[in-house]
Amino acid sequence: MHARGALAVAGASLAWSIDNNLSQRLSLRDPVAVTRVKALVAGGVNVAAALAMGDHFPGAVQLAGALATGSLGYGVSIVLHLLALRHIGTARQAAYFATAPFIGAAAAVPILSERLTWKEVGAGLVMAAGVTLLVRARHGHPHRHDVVEHDHAHVHDEHHDHCHSEGAPPEPHSHPHRHATLAHDHPHQPDPHHRHRH
Repeated sequence: MHARGALAVAGASLAWSIDNNLSQRLSLRDPVAVTRVKALVAGGVNVAAALAMGDHFPGAVQLAGALATGSLGYGVSIVLHLLALRHIGTARQAAYFATAPFIGAAAAVPILSERLTWKEVGAGLVMAAGVTLLVRARHGHPHRHDVVEHDHAHVHDEHHDHCHSEGAPPEPHSHPHRHATLAHDHPHQPDPHHRHRH
């Protein structure tokens, strides 16, 4: 039974990693719209699977609790997840998000009266050290931006130095825009404008 549980976690992690990399391609889109589609599809599939296995809809109170939990644990979480993918890239976002089980384990002590062993504490400390290194990392070098046209939410900075025909709208704003060729050197993350080879 223990091996089956470990395999289930490994399978869930594999599915999560595939979802992360596919979602990164959607991160420039409206995160609320993307989350709405993902939630409707996933919710529909899960409800259909549960009904097919003989489950029934819960009562009104339980259903309201499940909807409230889902709106935060999945709805808000996925929106923030997509924004993180957009700004810091898939690898860093995954590393930061991987701290969630340790936060959950720590919260289980006062909430569920569970007990942590030195293994969990040690693993948590190693994870915290890794996240600290990522947060403190600074990456910068001369790089070149090629001409590209796309549409995403942005503010006017050195990567978005364009004019508007009727004055600049409030920031951030979104519209189709064109990036001219630009070569410069500054610290950067693997965001949509800095996915280049080294």
